[in-house]
Amino acid sequence: MKQRLVILLLFLTISSLFGQTTFYDSLSSAAIDLTNDRVVYDPAYYSIEYPGNWGLTRTDKNIDHRRVPNLMVFFAHHGEEKIISCNPDDYLAGDIVCWDLGGGITHIGIVVDKLSGDGKRNLVVHNIGGGQVLADCLFDFEVIGHYRYK
Repeated sequence: MKQRLVILLLFLTISSLFGQTTFYDSLSSAAIDLTNDRVVYDPAYYSIEYPGNWGLTRTDKNIDHRRVPNLMVFFAHHGEEKIISCNPDDYLAGDIVCWDLGGGITHIGIVVDKLSGDGKRNLVVHNIGGGQVLADCLFDFEVIGHYRYK
């Protein structure tokens, strides 16, 4: 899985350099490609160098990189905060969307360049526990964050 991610990032960089596609088009394609991978959940913790803590007394390098509130801070600092609206035209391929699922549970996904069945919204690639999926879920929950990574 790590090797595939490195290859995808390399592809994104090379494609952007040669002007074949925009970074956001490449990000959208890479997200869709991830839906072809079979994912088996591994509950093991792996310590990585990632700063960020959202209210705990100390960081937990095993999981902080996956916490949506931490990711929201990261994207706010390293990207552009976009308008949160109910207008599907405001959400472009390559945008990052964060939701409040209720009960203190947050979630995150990448808007892609494929449209919903009715053609009114872009689809989203996300992983809510069963592996990466392509879904028409943009407005299924309250949007609490909308970012464009630079």
